[in-house]
Amino acid sequence: MSLSDCKYGSNTHMDYTHSLHSLPMAENYGKRPVRTSFEVNTNLDIKWSLRNLRSISKVKVVSFLMGLTLTFLITASYILTWDRKGLLLTPSPYQLRPVVILTSTAAAEAPSGNDLIDMKLLAKNISSKLEYTPRKVPDEKDVVGTDSNLFSVFPRHFLHGIKSPCWYEEFSSERSTDLYRRNLFTRRSKTFKTVCDHLRTNFQQHLFHRGSKVFRLRCLPYFYIIGQPKCGTTDLFHRLLLHPEVKFNTMKEPHWWTRRRFGYIRFKDGFQESFPVEDYLDLFDLAAQNIQEGISGNASGDHRTLITGEASASTMWDNQAWSYLPSDREGAKPPFLAQDFIHTVQPGAKILIMLRDPVERLYSDYLYFTTANKSAEDFHQKVVGSVYLFQSCLSEGSLRSCVYNISLFNSMPVRLHLGMYIIFLLDWLTVFNREQILVLRLEDYAANLEVTIKKVFDFLSVGPLSQQGEAALTKRPISNTRRRADGNLGPMLPATRDFLREFHKPFNHKLASVLNNKAFLWSNT
Repeated sequence: MSLSDCKYGSNTHMDYTHSLHSLPMAENYGKRPVRTSFEVNTNLDIKWSLRNLRSISKVKVVSFLMGLTLTFLITASYILTWDRKGLLLTPSPYQLRPVVILTSTAAAEAPSGNDLIDMKLLAKNISSKLEYTPRKVPDEKDVVGTDSNLFSVFPRHFLHGIKSPCWYEEFSSERSTDLYRRNLFTRRSKTFKTVCDHLRTNFQQHLFHRGSKVFRLRCLPYFYIIGQPKCGTTDLFHRLLLHPEVKFNTMKEPHWWTRRRFGYIRFKDGFQESFPVEDYLDLFDLAAQNIQEGISGNASGDHRTLITGEASASTMWDNQAWSYLPSDREGAKPPFLAQDFIHTVQPGAKILIMLRDPVERLYSDYLYFTTANKSAEDFHQKVVGSVYLFQSCLSEGSLRSCVYNISLFNSMPVRLHLGMYIIFLLDWLTVFNREQILVLRLEDYAANLEVTIKKVFDFLSVGPLSQQGEAALTKRPISNTRRRADGNLGPMLPATRDFLREFHKPFNHKLASVLNNKAFLWSNT
């Protein structure tokens, strides 16, 4: 997943080493000259001094004592805010207690949890809350009502005899002069801009004429690789490109369904220019032209079987945009999810999900993003802080509300909730049939690429590769590997791994149960 498109890269990283800061009142008090009604004369008699001391205003004495008391109370309030039930100046609903930074020596002997977190109690609480009623799927008319202009672009039915979801869109010759020039994706990808230059030169010959009208073939993805981040989606994307029946868009992660159609690229930058649906459809024009060649009989082979797809690893989990949009709705959970829109447009879509041991996924995620002072100890500190924040939320809310809580997500120093796979999967299963979703494990993909990729080919109903094609696919270098500098940091601390395993255990048990596959327990990794 590209760094420029990742929300995590925009996070303000929290420092959990707390210290008492000097208070302005205490600081200024010592610097402010104290004016009295007499001057000190070192030659005066002591009795005379004591006698004049009584002349100091009682009001000033009281003021001094009140100031001293107030300073003490403010200092005490800073200490008390380290408790969840802080009495004064509590900064947020999910205030952290101080977390000890482990040294490399102490970390080896650290317990698997933290004194502030009872992992057994937390796991029990998670397990009890995992048995919840599935979400109520919004009515299709309500989904369409969020953006009627968007849904007016898509047909109710796609062309018969073509495997990909395609249709003919009437084309006006007036638009040909501006074709692709205003596409916002060309500003984000030089590769796509180059493809657009090529598409523009061959555009006219791929138009379809019927009477006095001219049409262009438009296509949507036949399948979506929806997640998760750091689970091998980039590698799968590039290997699938080697299959002659698969024609991808030239951008792996357009992030259109989750971010760009709302006008967000990086949430820290705020609202920008929303990417029109026409710009998104342009991403698949290269495949559409290939399919049109087959329909017109201008190409050898049956191009009608060609399929296209996209691989935005945010599609499975990212519904943050709803919290940034004006709405009368209240509550932490988004009113609509990305899958509601995809299903409304193409209920027959194929969904591919790549998962990984959530413990290892989180560490890889932490190492991927460029931050200062990365270390196994720093990771441990951030993990404990994130678990504590989640525990605090869970004590007051439901499991789903905490997983989708944007404020909580923005407060976490690591993306802990992305490993709670079952919550997102259950929500996808509310709109798509189980047969439409293929869930893979990165561990199986890495251990036996040929077997796993064959499952993908069978799922997508594409033919087997030639011997030469298989050789090219298996010999292709691994994509998106860990940077050398990050690899030098070594593995996470054993204490961190044990701590995270306990946390994710109830989520994994539910996932393995739903998928009827014990491998998703990750008990042997």
